[in-house]
Amino acid sequence: MKAGRIVMLVLGALCALVGLGLLAGAGVTGWANYQQRDGRYFVTPSEQFSGDSFALTTPRLDLMTAGGLPEGTPVDLAGSVLLRGSTNDPGKEIFIGIAPRADVAAYMAGVRHTEIVDVRFDPFRTIYREVDGFKPPADPARQSFWAATATGPGEQELTWNLRSGSWAVVVMNADASAPVAVNLQAGARSDLLWPIFIGLLIGGLVMLLIGVPLIVLGAAGLGRAARSGRGGPGSGVPPGNLPPQPGQPHPVGAYAPGAPGQLNSAVPPGAAGSSGAPPGAVAAYAAAPGTPYPVPPGGPSHYVYPARLNGYLDPSLSRWMWLVKWFLAIPHCIVLFFLWFAFGVVTLVAWFAILFTGRYPRSLFDFNVGVIRWNWRVAFYAFSAIGTDAYPPFTLARTNYPADFDVDYPDRLSRGLIFVKSWLLAIPHLLIIGVLTGTARSWEFRDGRWVQEGVGISLLGLLVFIAGVILLFTGQYWRGLFDLLLGLNRWIYRVIAYVSLMRDEYPPFHLDMGPVDPGDMPVPAYAGPPAGPYSGPPAGPSVGPYAGPPAGPYAGPAGPYSGPPAGSAAAAPYPVPGPSPYPPAAPGPAPSQGQATVRGPAPEREAPSGSPGGPPSGQTGGPAGGQAGFYGIGGPAAAVNAETPEVPNNQGGQSDPKPPADAGVEGPKGEGPSGEVPGGPPGT
Repeated sequence: MKAGRIVMLVLGALCALVGLGLLAGAGVTGWANYQQRDGRYFVTPSEQFSGDSFALTTPRLDLMTAGGLPEGTPVDLAGSVLLRGSTNDPGKEIFIGIAPRADVAAYMAGVRHTEIVDVRFDPFRTIYREVDGFKPPADPARQSFWAATATGPGEQELTWNLRSGSWAVVVMNADASAPVAVNLQAGARSDLLWPIFIGLLIGGLVMLLIGVPLIVLGAAGLGRAARSGRGGPGSGVPPGNLPPQPGQPHPVGAYAPGAPGQLNSAVPPGAAGSSGAPPGAVAAYAAAPGTPYPVPPGGPSHYVYPARLNGYLDPSLSRWMWLVKWFLAIPHCIVLFFLWFAFGVVTLVAWFAILFTGRYPRSLFDFNVGVIRWNWRVAFYAFSAIGTDAYPPFTLARTNYPADFDVDYPDRLSRGLIFVKSWLLAIPHLLIIGVLTGTARSWEFRDGRWVQEGVGISLLGLLVFIAGVILLFTGQYWRGLFDLLLGLNRWIYRVIAYVSLMRDEYPPFHLDMGPVDPGDMPVPAYAGPPAGPYSGPPAGPSVGPYAGPPAGPYAGPAGPYSGPPAGSAAAAPYPVPGPSPYPPAAPGPAPSQGQATVRGPAPEREAPSGSPGGPPSGQTGGPAGGQAGFYGIGGPAAAVNAETPEVPNNQGGQSDPKPPADAGVEGPKGEGPSGEVPGGPPGT
């Protein structure tokens, strides 16, 4: 990432944060100014105050101290206060007075009175301090030092314009008798609220006008760098490999040990590139695995959401490191604070772009995807899965880190859906996510009112904690628990992509558990219907006994066929399916040392590389380095990786994840009359 773009983004975020704070203050001040229109006051609820003495005082009431108002300022500009009260005894009159603190102290010298030290309204509580005395007070109404007074029967109201100095309030019975029990209500208003509102509003708008463009420009630059950085220096993709293609998070190929970004612990013991491998051997780069079951042509396929999340469990996790990963992730959390703030600003800008153009700006789209990807790496490392001990990289681009996230860029987006999909249509998913990530709430009656409190941790956090405790005491991460955590996170991040306007497709209501997203699984080859042993050519006219494969190449729907692999029995009967739904193929030559390997559970019987029903050329199946039940960095391999039909002009020779609808897929070859495959599509 370029330093200039990062500085621009951080400065923009800081300016926008200050601007939002100023606008929030302007909103509160404007509301307060509106409420006090027409000479009205903000008033407190009427509460009861009492004391077994001659007077209630507030000697700690300091108004407009520390220099007071500037010279020449009108005394009513700062505002005024209101005191409204009545006695609890209908037969008595109330006296309310405001005077300088020094005069009140001299008046109350030697008089037993009660000081109101503090008043709290949520819930209401008054803290008193009793001051002893030995003489009764003089008639309060006859004193000349009062700045404002109100006295008489029933409810009395006093208003006073604020002035600089230290002031005190005195509440008594008008006849200076004891005890005192009154109902009091206080209020205030200020003419300074309007100019404060104008200043905050202008300051907030100016800071936003500075911050938002800086954020957008910085995000656009970082988004372009993230897109162009895939496969380049610093992205974690080894040199010489093709950049990731849609539907496949990592390129398939081999690279020398020690290439940047590769976790050596992912290589099974004894495999190429591990510590026990011979010199010059190569390690397997992460390859997208296949689904472990055949899919008949034209059959139903999984619903693949265009936001794809992957996470591969490190088989050599530390027992205790998950206890401190939250602390190690603090630098990432600080960076993510600014990134998520920029994410919100960019999403708002994209909302207007979609409204007017129907398109999500590509550079801003890549930035937002990069922010979610960065967050997922940190969550996978420290919070939501604790699935690896490798420290997350500080980059928005895709890397070969064992956790990855990507969203297919949409050519067009609906202008109308932007008004409802981020909140109304997403409500069912948001409720589910609230259950997964929110804490339980309880209500407790305390101090005369109901108080809401959070109890426990979220469901997702609880599952992660359970996985960590099991790892701490057994040294193993339960595979089923890991699959469930990946499914829950996959659901959450799909909804994030939908709510942030990246796609119009509604997220599915189901868990796609496991480390590999369904969108990154290649379509498996059709292995043919389950059938019994081949008993000869079908009934009907026949030219004669089957004499082997056709003279020329077999041009079936899946591509030209040039005969069975070396060492196979061409006229062998069609095998009966065993525990695996895949028909085993004839043995072939062992793969060379330079071939790539795919991590995962081993099938019961392996097929040779490039043979029908076996792994694609250049890959071999095998056990996950003795780590039964664990996923490697490349994810679990299928029991047998069947071939998929190739599409011309595909980059890097990779098979397209979605074959043509009318393309058949070949099964076992070399049997049946006239080059036909029993139970498979006819040859041409």
